[in-house]
Parts: sequence; structure tokens; C-alpha cells
Amino acid sequence: MSEIEFLYFQSLKKAVQEKYLESHSPSFDDISKWKGIDIIYFQEDLRQKAKGNISEKTFYTYFKNNAQEKVPRIDMLNILSVYIGYNSWSEFRKKNPIVDEKKNAEIAATPIPQEIVPVQKEEQIEIIKPIIPVENKAIEEIQNINHNNTNHNFLRRYLWLGISAFLFATVLFLVFYDNLFYKKYTYAFTDADRNSSIKGELDVKIIRDNESPILFKVKPNSPFVYETKSKKLKMIISSPFYKTDEVTRDLTNAPEKENIELKPNDYAIQLFYYSKSIKDFKKKTYQLNRLISDKALIYQVVDSDIYGIETMDKQKYISLVTLPTTSLENLEVIDSQMENGKIVMIKFRITDDEKTK
Repeated sequence: MSEIEFLYFQSLKKAVQEKYLESHSPSFDDISKWKGIDIIYFQEDLRQKAKGNISEKTFYTYFKNNAQEKVPRIDMLNILSVYIGYNSWSEFRKKNPIVDEKKNAEIAATPIPQEIVPVQKEEQIEIIKPIIPVENKAIEEIQNINHNNTNHNFLRRYLWLGISAFLFATVLFLVFYDNLFYKKYTYAFTDADRNSSIKGELDVKIIRDNESPILFKVKPNSPFVYETKSKKLKMIISSPFYKTDEVTRDLTNAPEKENIELKPNDYAIQLFYYSKSIKDFKKKTYQLNRLISDKALIYQVVDSDIYGIETMDKQKYISLVTLPTTSLENLEVIDSQMENGKIVMIKFRITDDEKTK
């Protein structure tokens, strides 16, 4: 990417900011200071005027802090250009030339004088190699040496092939010998209250003695398959909508397939339902006020290498989830914690893509 390309993008960002401020009043005029509700309103405005979408990750990468001087993909540049009234990124550049580019074009058009250096012809020198006579005895000695070297190389080659084959066979044996002691176990998970399969993603953490835990992601409606040669198994099963369960098994005579029931976290399910599903905003606001503690810690996880988490209070969270915007279709509650019948911690994110809606 050239420096001029980045300067054009900076000009585009300023134009986007000015366009949005014509009809909106965000928390800050400076687009790099927008967050939370401001970004969601901007996403909605972009969908309506440019029929495209910008993800949270892209916004944080290119608008919040672009210290690495990156430029988005051409499709995103086209969407932003359409938003401010141009047909494409190319048209925006043509109609908003940068001064430095004009100077570069003039410099490029100026012919550069070239100095002509005469080329001298190299003299051709013919080298005549003398023929040195060799006696017959010397020739026989050379032939004997070559014969001995051939035999030595032949033996060395086959010796090396034999050693390689032996080592390969040894490694193969050790691999299959070790696998003979492994056994496969399959665990299915069901909702203890509804007697149905778990429709959300689960985290299964395997705890091993004197070793760090291993985390596995189990997809919705899928079993967890684990191979081990150990005689015991300890795993911690967690999910945003189910209570964490610790399962310990003696694998000496354990079945290869087993069903494990998980107890649903009713408060977490209610939080998700009232945050995302109800269209009656008065009822949604009332239920969330009742469900969430006034001192709750609320975190929004941002899909960005620079900004990881942003915090907000209870009222800002309720305002966010009662906005009439399509972004809430992608709201995902990652974690929540209860205390004295109230939710005291919420961790959520809004997943999004940049496909045209």
C-alpha cells in the first residue's frame, strides 16, 4: 500500500464523519471516539443509505486507531464512497485528488536525460591448452582407484538404506504400539429439564494431573469424542445457558458411550430472551430492570486486535438492547453471573459480517 492510498482513505473517513453528523448527534463528533450505541447507529445508517454493512472489527481496526496505516478492502471502500454520494472508490479518488499526487504525476512526466557511454569491444583471446602425455602405468593406477571408490560407495549406499529402513520400522512400531492402549469415549449432552439435546455451543475442559487443562469446543447438537489411554477422566462442562458441571469418571470399566445431563441456567436464558427476542420494548425494559442488578458489571467484547473489551452500566445496556436495529439479531450473551437472585455480571458481543444486507 502506498502512502498516497492511505491519505485518500483519511480523506474518505473525514467525509464519512461529516456525512453522518449531518443527521445524527453521536457522543463525540470525532469518529475515532465512537463506541457502543454510536457504532450501531452508524451501521444502521450505512445499511439504509449504502445497502452495505461494516463489521465492528473493521470499524475498530480502521476508524478507531489506524496506527499501522492500513486501508480496508476495495468492497468496503466502495460502500463508504457510496454512503457519501459517489458511485465508487475510484470516482471518489478522481473527484478528490490529493495535491501530492498531482506533483508526482508532473515529475513522472518530465523526461530524464541519459548519458550515452561508448561500449568498447573486448578482445577475443584464444587459449590453446597443451596436451600432456600420460604413461600407461599411471592410467592403470587411476583406473584401480576409481574401481575401489565405486565399490566403497556401493557398500556405503546399501548400508545407509538398511539403517534407514530399520529406523523407519522402529518408529512405525512404536507409533502403533502406543495407539493400542488408546480408547475412544463418546459423550452426548442433553437438557436435564427438557430432555432434549443441547442446542448451544459447549466448552469441555479436560483436567489432567501435573499438566495444563485442555479446552475443547463442542458444536450444537454434537457429541464430545475423546481418546485417551488414561484410566481416569475429569472434565468441566460449561455453557452460557447451563450451569457448570464437573464430571469425573473411572475408565477402567466405563462404557464407551454415555449421556450427560446439564441443568439449565434459567436466569441466563431469561437474559438472552429479554435482550434479543421481545419486540415489546416497554415489557423488555421492565423485565431487564427487574433481572439485572443496579451495580452489575457489563462488558462488551469487541472483535478487534486493539480494543478487546468495553464496559457499560445497566441503563446503557438496556438502552442498547431496546434499540430498533438489525444489529441485535447478532447479539450473543457469552457469560453471566448470579448473586442473590440478580444478574451481577454480563459479558456479550455483537457478531457481524460485511455482506450487503
